[in-house]
Amino acid sequence: MKFGVAFTNAGPLAYPEPFAALVQTAEECGFESIWTVEHVVVPVGYRSRYPYSPDGKMPAPEDVPLSDPLIPLAYAAARTQRVRLGTGILILPQRHPVYVAKEVATLDVLSGGRAILGIGSGWLAEEFATVGVPFEERGARTDEAIRAVRTLWRPGPQSFEGRFFRWAPVESNPKPVQQPGVPIVIGGHSASAARRAARLGDGFFPAFGEPAELKNLLRLMREECERIGRNPEEIEITTGAFTVDVDTVARYAELGVRRVVIGPPGFDLDSIQDGLRRFADTVMRRQEWV
Repeated sequence: MKFGVAFTNAGPLAYPEPFAALVQTAEECGFESIWTVEHVVVPVGYRSRYPYSPDGKMPAPEDVPLSDPLIPLAYAAARTQRVRLGTGILILPQRHPVYVAKEVATLDVLSGGRAILGIGSGWLAEEFATVGVPFEERGARTDEAIRAVRTLWRPGPQSFEGRFFRWAPVESNPKPVQQPGVPIVIGGHSASAARRAARLGDGFFPAFGEPAELKNLLRLMREECERIGRNPEEIEITTGAFTVDVDTVARYAELGVRRVVIGPPGFDLDSIQDGLRRFADTVMRRQEWV
C-alpha cells in the first residue's frame, strides 16, 4: 500500500514555510506522494453543489488561499528527492491541453520523473463561467484534452484534430522523463468518472470514498474495462479520507485500493510534523502493507 497527503496547497499551506514543512516531513516519514487541489477562483455566493460534503459547500470559506496546483509541486521538487508530485485534481476542461502538456512535462523533467497528473471534469459551474468554458461541455472536453495531452508527449512533431482542439504538427519539448508519459489519474465520484478511468486513465481517484460507494464505482470501472477489452489491474486505485485508521486501510485494500491519501494533520510546524509522524508509526508501518 502507498500513502499520500492531499490538499497540500490550501489555506496556510499556500505559503512557503508550512508547505515546505509538510512536503519535507512527508518525505522523511515515508509518504509516497503529495497532492494539490485546484480552483482558479471561487465565485462569491456560488450555488453549485460541492459533491464531497453533506451541506454541498466546500469545507473552507470562499476567500481561502488556494495556490495554483502545479507551481507548488515544482517548489516541492526542489525541496525533496523522492516523494511523488501529484495534482489531485487539476480541472482539465478549464485549461488548454497544450499548456497542460508543457507544464506537466516540465515538472516531470525538473523532478526527475516524479509527476502524476490527476485530473477531473469539475463541479463548480460559476467557475467555468468565469473562465468562459461551457459547463455542459466539460465531460467531452476532458476526454478530448486527455488524448491531446498524451499526443504532445510522444516523440517528434505532433498534430491533433478534435471537436474542441486542433493544431497542425508542432514540437513540444522537453518530453516527460516518464515514458510513454506522465501517469494520468482520473478523479471523481460519478459513474462517468469511473468509465473515463477505464477508457483513458492510468489510475482512478475517487476522493474520500466510503467503502460501499467505492465498491460500486470500482464495479462500474471494471465493467467498462470488460466492455472495451482492458485489464482493470492496469488502473491504480487511489482514495482516502481526512482521518484514516488501520481498519479503514484494510477495507480499502480488500477493494483493490493501492494508494490511500490523508488530509494535512495541521497547519503549523508542530502539528504537521507530529501528525504525519504519528500516522506513519501507527498506520503506514503496519506489517500488513509494509
